[in-house]
Amino acid sequence: MLFGMLLKQVVKHGSLRVVDNSGAVQSYGDGTGRLLTVRFHDRGPHFALAVNPYLRLGEAFMDGTLTVDEPGTIYDLLDLILGNLGTSYPSRAFKIYAALRRMKRRIDQHNPVGKAQKNVAHHYDLDGGIYDLFLDADKQYSCAYYAHPGMTLEEAQMAKKRHIAAKLAIEPGMRVLDIGCGWGGLALTLAEETGAEVVGVTLSQEQHKVAERRAAERGLADRVKFHLQDYRTLEPSFDRIVSVGMFEHVGVGHYPEYFNHCERLLTPEGIALIHTIGRLDPPGATNPWIAKYIFPGGYIPALSEMAAAVEKTSLLMTDIEVLRLHYAETLREWRRRFMARRDEAVKIYDERFCRMWEFYLAGSETSFRHEGMVNFQMQITRKIDALPITRDYMAESERGFGGVPQRQLLAGD
Repeated sequence: MLFGMLLKQVVKHGSLRVVDNSGAVQSYGDGTGRLLTVRFHDRGPHFALAVNPYLRLGEAFMDGTLTVDEPGTIYDLLDLILGNLGTSYPSRAFKIYAALRRMKRRIDQHNPVGKAQKNVAHHYDLDGGIYDLFLDADKQYSCAYYAHPGMTLEEAQMAKKRHIAAKLAIEPGMRVLDIGCGWGGLALTLAEETGAEVVGVTLSQEQHKVAERRAAERGLADRVKFHLQDYRTLEPSFDRIVSVGMFEHVGVGHYPEYFNHCERLLTPEGIALIHTIGRLDPPGATNPWIAKYIFPGGYIPALSEMAAAVEKTSLLMTDIEVLRLHYAETLREWRRRFMARRDEAVKIYDERFCRMWEFYLAGSETSFRHEGMVNFQMQITRKIDALPITRDYMAESERGFGGVPQRQLLAGD
């Protein structure tokens, strides 16, 4: 009854039918669109869902106590719910609950050296075969850049790397630091296409192992070094710093520490580019299901939080770009690829893991479509005149990155 009351408050548009474990049926919405049917297979989830849907909906789907009738999917359910909610809360009680979660977020996101590595291992030290099921061949696990309609995932991920490289204005021989280098794809591309010497750091043992192997295979081990190391333990100095998809793991209480280290590590003429998921609404807290099962210690920042931390250093914000819907399109393709090879994922882990991963990809995509999630690219420098005063240099570099046509770059990646 409580969960039904909540659905009645939320689902104003669309067509949702809920069948409980006894066979009783309730309908919600205004009857528009395709009918979506959700089934409960025991009595347990109803009260828990009403009290804490942000955590319990994902758990019910993982456990199989909640299913969606075909041809509908969990994506369709989340798309319906979040499409109705947007960035609002279903009631004043949930708004208060969100405020309480914000009050304890510094505790939840306390990521000192050591604990940060444990949090990273939770997600990134999974069996690497899982990521091979849905990522591009370069293993880019961050927002692609769909510069043109009709791009493949592979093309859009290359475009992302070129977009970032253009903003960094890298010259041959420069020392570049990649904080949170993942499986090494960006670091290797920067070295190949700009002539830079790159140091990549990661806290994931699995990623470090793969990145080192890839550098050796591509004959770049002398110019690209990968370290299993916390960025806070590095020594200066670097001409450029890039960080893609890592800032989400820093934690709001560590923002001053992060930017202070960037300042310390950069040369006086240095430039840094921070690429991170961001929120368009005011500061908040991490979704409890995501915090428990996917990214412990993680947090998606508001731009105001990033800017406030930068302003307390001598660093200067010289360019900010907001990438809208690029990650939604990236996640849609990841989800399509994962579902096409879902049977392989079951063999690597199990059915519950696959339902968890499906919920993660579907929930992430719908959050970018409905909940004000975007990507920020923040460029920062130590000197006001470190770069040209217009953005033309970015476009010129991007059109002919390293003097190599885009198709040739793609073919050689």
